[in-house]
Amino acid sequence: MKILAIITDGFEELEAVGTIALLRRAKLDVTIASLYSKDAIGRYMMKLTDLVCLNDIDITDYDMLLLPGGPEYIIEEKDKNFLKIVKAFFDNGKYIAAICAAPTILGHLGLLKGKKYTCFTSMNEDFQGEYVDEYTCVDGKLITGRSCAASIDFALEIIKQLCGEKTYSDIKQEIYY
Repeated sequence: MKILAIITDGFEELEAVGTIALLRRAKLDVTIASLYSKDAIGRYMMKLTDLVCLNDIDITDYDMLLLPGGPEYIIEEKDKNFLKIVKAFFDNGKYIAAICAAPTILGHLGLLKGKKYTCFTSMNEDFQGEYVDEYTCVDGKLITGRSCAASIDFALEIIKQLCGEKTYSDIKQEIYY
């Protein structure tokens, strides 16, 4: 399975780096793409460099879209190409995993309508779906996480959905969770 993680300045480090590290531990192929350049600076000044520029990506090569949260969601929501990519993953029945502020992007696009989801609690609006007050929520190919505190649970849920129960259990045991 190939995962496309999209970040830009303001990404939440724990949600991005922690999740990606666990996914790679499970031997999932994760490409980190930056919205505008080859670098991105996180909310707490962690700089990720030598990223793939989103414009150089063929999204049809990927099975899942990973959207970490953080203040970056404000920038992403204003980018028409980014929104087009999110809709393409959804419309093509591919996995989308979004945590914290990122599920609100899906909600504003109308993609949470009739779905169970979670997000940063104070950012929940009437997305015409069912908000679940849990760390993670799965509805079909939609995986959502509530906050940076849920990062491990969120990553493990992605692993369970993509790799199965054995890999999920192995990784969970490996990190003593």
